[in-house]
Amino acid sequence: MTAHTGTHMDGPIHFMKDGRGLEDLPLDAVIGPCRVLELQSVGSVKVEDLKPHNLQKGERILLKTGNSTKSWAMQPTFDKDFIYISRQAAQFIVDCGVRTIGVDYLSVGGFYKDGVDTHHALLGAEVWIIEGLNLAKIKPGHYDLICLPVKISNRADGAPARAVLRPR
Repeated sequence: MTAHTGTHMDGPIHFMKDGRGLEDLPLDAVIGPCRVLELQSVGSVKVEDLKPHNLQKGERILLKTGNSTKSWAMQPTFDKDFIYISRQAAQFIVDCGVRTIGVDYLSVGGFYKDGVDTHHALLGAEVWIIEGLNLAKIKPGHYDLICLPVKISNRADGAPARAVLRPR
């Protein structure tokens, strides 16, 4: 098992040479009200998929996409064609002031495109990332989020995490 297996968080240092480690995570970034948005994105999450949801400064947002219908956690191989956040959508998330973003696959950025750029946009702005969420049975709406990564010292670039949602 690595720090980026299953449900996990990425710290800014994962892609940013001078970024903070996950041990510097302010817990209020991952504990508190959040919104689950169900998107019908094809290929990638785009700006036009996010605009109707009126993202707000300081919000915790979890994105439920078509990835949630694939039972990916039980698959023997990595699906390189997962739905990811495009570079432009990542910048939109940053510009809206979102504090934490969560996705229903193992990376916010694509395998073939926008992998590095999406991570750079989000982590460079210290938007905290939760990857590998199981949102299959979660309806869109308002929840309380508690997501606690395993505490690893010495500038950890990621850590396995347990994420739970409680309806508001």
